[in-house]
Amino acid sequence: MSRLLITGLVSCLLLGCQAVVPVSQPAPQSALAAAETMTASQRLNQWLDEQYEARLQMSPMAMTSQGRKDKYDQMDDVSEAAAERRLAWLAASVETLRAEFEYAALDDQAQLSFDLWVDEYERSRAAWEFRGSRYVFTQMMGVQSQLPNFLINFHRVDSAADMEAYIKRLSGVSHSIEVLLQQAQNLAATGVRPPRFAYAAVISEARNQIAGAPFDAGAEIAPLWQDAGNKVDQLLASNSIDKTTADRLRSAARDALLVDLKPAYAALADWLTADINNTSAVSQGVGSLPNGAAFYAHSLRARTSTDLTADQIHGIGLMEVARLRAEMTTLKNSLGFNGDLKAFFDYLRADDQFYYADTDAGRQAYITDTEAFYARIKVQLPDYFGLLPKAELVVKRVEAFREQDGAAQHYSRSTADGARPGVYYAHLSDMRAMPRYLMEAIAMHEGIPGHHMQIAIAQELTDLPKFRTMAFSTAFVEGWALYAELLAKEMGGYEDPYSDFGRMTSEIWRAVRLVVDSGLHAKGWSEDQAVAYFLDNSAVAETAARSEVQRYLVWPGQATAYKVGMLKILSLRREAEEALGDRFDIRAFHDVVLGGGALPLTLLERRVRHWINATAARSINIGTLPANL
Repeated sequence: MSRLLITGLVSCLLLGCQAVVPVSQPAPQSALAAAETMTASQRLNQWLDEQYEARLQMSPMAMTSQGRKDKYDQMDDVSEAAAERRLAWLAASVETLRAEFEYAALDDQAQLSFDLWVDEYERSRAAWEFRGSRYVFTQMMGVQSQLPNFLINFHRVDSAADMEAYIKRLSGVSHSIEVLLQQAQNLAATGVRPPRFAYAAVISEARNQIAGAPFDAGAEIAPLWQDAGNKVDQLLASNSIDKTTADRLRSAARDALLVDLKPAYAALADWLTADINNTSAVSQGVGSLPNGAAFYAHSLRARTSTDLTADQIHGIGLMEVARLRAEMTTLKNSLGFNGDLKAFFDYLRADDQFYYADTDAGRQAYITDTEAFYARIKVQLPDYFGLLPKAELVVKRVEAFREQDGAAQHYSRSTADGARPGVYYAHLSDMRAMPRYLMEAIAMHEGIPGHHMQIAIAQELTDLPKFRTMAFSTAFVEGWALYAELLAKEMGGYEDPYSDFGRMTSEIWRAVRLVVDSGLHAKGWSEDQAVAYFLDNSAVAETAARSEVQRYLVWPGQATAYKVGMLKILSLRREAEEALGDRFDIRAFHDVVLGGGALPLTLLERRVRHWINATAARSINIGTLPANL
């Protein structure tokens, strides 16, 4: 059989569909001729695109996030059986890849693609081995808020059919929660439960989803009911539907909310409420769980794409904290502050001049000033980048149903065609947790030249296999965003010295993460001990510090990727500057880093070094050409 037929049969068998073997037909002569003229690298790229499309078809939600409407009325299958089928499919694709493509015949870019496809499988296989150690519902990752957010912000409604698909997905949300609740109950029976604060947060979020109309007679309107009504109103206003259809769609959405969604959310909240006393009264890292030490070591490898141990990461963090404290002390002294660094932190936390008013006007001012930062930095982009994103970036406040005091700002990706812009989301429910001196650095991290720059450019690349434009490596993605904070200073940002101190605060924040994350999960630190270390070494508000520590407790290893990734990018830049001297071009360096998609750090290192060697070789060749040419 042909490779494609084998792949199709494997997909059908894994997904439970009926496999029918067609009679082989001769390929058209034009197709055969085209295949014969393709290089090995071009054949690989074509094959990878076919594989990625087959893989994407297993995730209706991923297709929606990319702006597509395939399987628009379906949610992802979140069962363990489905995850096992997807892993088996990926394993089979890697076997085919190794059997049908000669690695040595591929060019450097195609070899990177080959290795990345294998790496994604190996990471998935390693994660599967630790499926019994994960947390299902937390304040950071739970579908109790992620799925409503998906429907509200990603499911675009342009027709009655789109709205009908939305209504079916409302029932799909309920099914997903039921499946995941069973998984959480199974894990709890083995002693794997997230900390008590995570239970409390999820209970609150679940109750909020089914509070207000149409669930009760309160004055508030439930988020999904509000969104469903808005989407129907927009169809009616655009004359896409008539009033009779609008009434039918509203009625169907109401039924889905009351009959399907409410019981699922109520069951989740009820079980968590009944089980919460089985959690530890003192929050503990995953090292306290069954197989916890091995799980944390795996988490560090997965997040950093390195073999760094918890002890090594802890040591790097301590050194970086010491270095940054020295730089912060120098800047503090230049501002004329006479106290020590801790006193300066206290001053920044307490003085009203560093905060916006805790009012709607203050929140809007935060958004408006952030937009102004972006306007200024965009003017500088052509001097530092050849590749620029086509998709726009907008700034929004986080929706009320998922907003949390002190929670980290975050980015939501654009679509590759730019139809949906990238969004920088700000948690603004507690303005004392969002000081002015930090906002510029955070904006640079989340938007331009940070996450939006990197992710939008990757999605818009046309010379790579599709899967590479959508790939995700935590150390690369977060390392770039932290590097971007520092790069913004080079680009003329942080004119206010307090904002520059905020940049240092943001960087030491990520250095503290190395110490605290490894402390919590590998060294037995308590939550309060971690918060105290945070406050001693940064100017962030206590609310934000505790929110951060609680994030690390439920998301082991993730927070270490930022500084590890940044340090690698800085190291590669220094290596390029030293090797190329006057021939070093910052625009070319950034294009090499961003132009390959989000690579694990080992593959990024290989790509940059290949560029360094190729650039040096071109320079030598040009230098030896005869003068009359």
